[in-house]
Amino acid sequence: MKLSIDLNADLGEGAGHDEELFELISSANIATGFHAGDSDSMHAAVSAAKKHGVAVGGHPSFFDRENFGRKELKVSNQEVFDAVVYQLGVFQAIASAVGVQPSHVKPHGALYNMAVRDDKLADAIARAIESVDPKLILFAPDNTELARAGEAHGLQVAREIFADRNYLNDGWLVPRTRPDALLHDPKEAAERVLRMLREGKVRSVEGRDIDVRGETICVHGDTPGAVEFARELRLQLEREGVRISAPQSLL
Repeated sequence: MKLSIDLNADLGEGAGHDEELFELISSANIATGFHAGDSDSMHAAVSAAKKHGVAVGGHPSFFDRENFGRKELKVSNQEVFDAVVYQLGVFQAIASAVGVQPSHVKPHGALYNMAVRDDKLADAIARAIESVDPKLILFAPDNTELARAGEAHGLQVAREIFADRNYLNDGWLVPRTRPDALLHDPKEAAERVLRMLREGKVRSVEGRDIDVRGETICVHGDTPGAVEFARELRLQLEREGVRISAPQSLL
């Protein structure tokens, strides 16, 4: 069976190399203003995605520009619901003005990390997506509260794996506060991604094989060398016969 995978990146965050990444990815998660970006950057990113034939999705977060949305905050589930609805509503309107239909949603930073573990927070996100457009695909790690909430609300879920992040024994990512959080060698990353696709396994930093399931791969657009990493990763995957394409809505 021919392998196929989506390659996504978080864009519209002011990192300065979005144009190069648009040439390499198949899906773009575009900042919706709460951790980064504004109406102008959303318009520019959606326009660039349209030019390159890249699928677009909203990348909602906590309202925390000071910490780039990466600090865990104590907020109510209703606040999370309202924040996600608000951000997706703005993003949908801007995309529509450009003539683009958004395809997916990927929560950002701390919101994503907390929803992986917190079933009520995950439910608030899934309900928000459902209320805006139930055809939007939710990007979420396999076997997490976020993925389960998406399925419970009838959303299509694309399981996300990470090419440039290391994993712990519990199947989650090594915290960014640790020096071994990131994987910098794209050839090593490609080998690991291929194993994830073929065997459904990834080796943790502690040396244990972890079960994973992936339909979309994240390459972080704000890390040093992101463009070179994404270019080499895509090259290695395509050499192995992997087709790079965005997930299609089945709803």
